[in-house]
Amino acid sequence: MSNVSEKIQEMGVVPVVVLNDAKDAAPLAKALCEGGLPCAEVTFRTEAAEESIRIMATEYPEMLVGAGTVLTINQVDRAVAAGAKFIVSPGFDPEIVDYCLSKNILVFPGCITPSEVAQAVKRGLKVVKFFPAEQFGGVSTIKALAAPYVGVKFMPTGGVNAKNLDSYLSCDKIVACGGSWMVKGSLVEERKFDEIETLVKEAVQLVNDIRNK
Repeated sequence: MSNVSEKIQEMGVVPVVVLNDAKDAAPLAKALCEGGLPCAEVTFRTEAAEESIRIMATEYPEMLVGAGTVLTINQVDRAVAAGAKFIVSPGFDPEIVDYCLSKNILVFPGCITPSEVAQAVKRGLKVVKFFPAEQFGGVSTIKALAAPYVGVKFMPTGGVNAKNLDSYLSCDKIVACGGSWMVKGSLVEERKFDEIETLVKEAVQLVNDIRNK
């Protein structure tokens, strides 16, 4: 599990993907890999999510494919069976977190309050999701939460984009950011995978520029 967390931290950005049709999974995975970001958090908001994860994990085994917006234990089982390497939930659901930990499944639960972070710490989690990031104060809130919980780091998602990525990744309490600006639903539906690949390359360069400044 620590290996997956390290890879996520190395990449700096996790593309948050919504797929309405599983036929788009393979070309999207190709665009992400060739763009230099072999990772995707496929949200369970659509019927195509499970099959999309299976296609990505099977056809692009070098990819780090996870499941996002996971709301039930059943979805955890389906996602992992399809090949998901990590689970992301929008809020802190003790049942889901405890289930994932019992099965040795990497989980990033959403935490936006001290009480939720405390529950994560109690369970030994080192990285949690912070969602929706911009709506809940962004970097300043993360720094405030991190102050008493020194062993916890955050993965903000929600409102993170190319314009504010610098402010997030410049904070040493943030391991990576979840973002959808390079994999917008409209681009996927219009099958503009070349454009997605270009945006992914720009995101990778942006992460490198931020970390090397």
